[in-house]
Amino acid sequence: MTLNLKILFEDDQYVAIYKPSGLLVHKTNIAKEEGMAAVQILRDQLGIWVYPLHRIDRPTSGILLFAKSSEAASLLQPLFPTDAVQKEYLALVRGYPKEQAGEINQPLKKKLVGELQDAKTIYVTVANIEIPFSSSAKYATSRYSLIKAYPKTGRMHQIRRHLAHVRHYIIGDTTHGNNKENKFFRDHYGLKNTLLHASKLTFEHPIDKRIIEISAPLPDYFLEILSKLGFVFNE
Repeated sequence: MTLNLKILFEDDQYVAIYKPSGLLVHKTNIAKEEGMAAVQILRDQLGIWVYPLHRIDRPTSGILLFAKSSEAASLLQPLFPTDAVQKEYLALVRGYPKEQAGEINQPLKKKLVGELQDAKTIYVTVANIEIPFSSSAKYATSRYSLIKAYPKTGRMHQIRRHLAHVRHYIIGDTTHGNNKENKFFRDHYGLKNTLLHASKLTFEHPIDKRIIEISAPLPDYFLEILSKLGFVFNE
């Protein structure tokens, strides 16, 4: 069975696909026994070699952009760690952030174990909800927020680690999240995914100077959880 990836944008130089949760961007030494990764699938789908311009974590769904040549890659890839490429994510997190909008400037270790590197994430709260069920023994109710996150640096697991640092854990994140919250969502809602989604990517095309804005709708499981919790959300 041949797996085809949904194409969100394509021109002569670049192609953006919808990466489903659970799919690797490319094989690594750690996951070398895994099946096909996005790079190999898209290469076979298009019949050309493709060059990933950035990464999104394996459990994260959403937009993944590739170049169709090394020359096109060299023009755009260096811009990804800068404000020249705007990246927007949607996440469901535990609790209510104290401020409607803010930023997290916590330095993060390189590849989780190396030296500290500057890291910055801006967030905006989209909606809050309180449900009449307890995800822990401490409170009779539980509070959650849907937020938009804008990473301004490109550190490994940056959004997940930054939100964990401020104790607004992403629901379903088994690496940096909260075990009690994850168990609550598995038991009550059957959730098996991380609720973090790369929803929008905006940049100036380095060749023809058009402003390219690519969007990816939330996956069904994310929308289902929002509906079950009672969120009213229009993408």
